[in-house]
Amino acid sequence: MPDRKTTGRLSAGELEIMAMLWDGGPLTLAEAHCRFGRYGKPVGYTTVQTRLNRLVQKRLAARDDGRPAKYRAAVSAEAVGRRHLDLLLEKVSGGSVVPLVAHLISGQKLSADEIRELKRLVADAGRAARTNTRKRKGKP
Repeated sequence: MPDRKTTGRLSAGELEIMAMLWDGGPLTLAEAHCRFGRYGKPVGYTTVQTRLNRLVQKRLAARDDGRPAKYRAAVSAEAVGRRHLDLLLEKVSGGSVVPLVAHLISGQKLSADEIRELKRLVADAGRAARTNTRKRKGKP
């Protein structure tokens, strides 16, 4: 699994390539170039090649030894999404979740299911925080 530094912020073009790899599975460079227009603004063959090679260097994609070589995602969409959200949280609200969540829900029409899920997540976080506090104090 790539370390935290290699999963840093990706450019919009790199994210588009990753989305294509997550959706389309292993692709040759030619296949990636043909499909890329569905994921981003059409770009040249060498641009797709450069982006794929950068993702391989960052260990976010892998290239096999076949002829022609096929590229595949080496990390999940969830892992990349988590890293981007962590960076956003740190930069926007100094790591505090409350302002970000408050902003996200303030202007939204949430369904009853979404509200239930948010309450469940908060309750789970509360239980985890209480457990961690007890462990620090040496209590079972």
